[in-house]
Amino acid sequence: MDSGNHSCQACGAPSSPLTKLSLGKDFFGRPYDRLSPSSDQNPRWYCASCSLHKHFQRDFRDILSEFDKLRCGLSSELSKAGEFQRASLRLHEIMMILNVPQQTSPFLNNRDVTVLMERLNTLTMPV
Repeated sequence: MDSGNHSCQACGAPSSPLTKLSLGKDFFGRPYDRLSPSSDQNPRWYCASCSLHKHFQRDFRDILSEFDKLRCGLSSELSKAGEFQRASLRLHEIMMILNVPQQTSPFLNNRDVTVLMERLNTLTMPV
């Protein structure tokens, strides 16, 4: 796909340049490859704002996944004090951006982030 001739696939805005997310690291530093040929034959292209929100969504999902592991008594990155604190701060950052007037996310809603923040606050922070 020639990203220069298309609109953002999240918000639909005609925008240039568009980017796609593929290789990288998740919130906890683990490698991921969402767009490998075997797993994704249809990459999505996003404007700068939607790309930012897509990163927020990925971080939110990573933190939620680790929270669920921790809650079930499994090994979790959130059992490390530094990672727990970093995850809490990241959720606050995400919420601050989501609360900006006239700013909507095609990937996340405030309520989901608020609920996860509240659930994290019910845990005792690891030392």
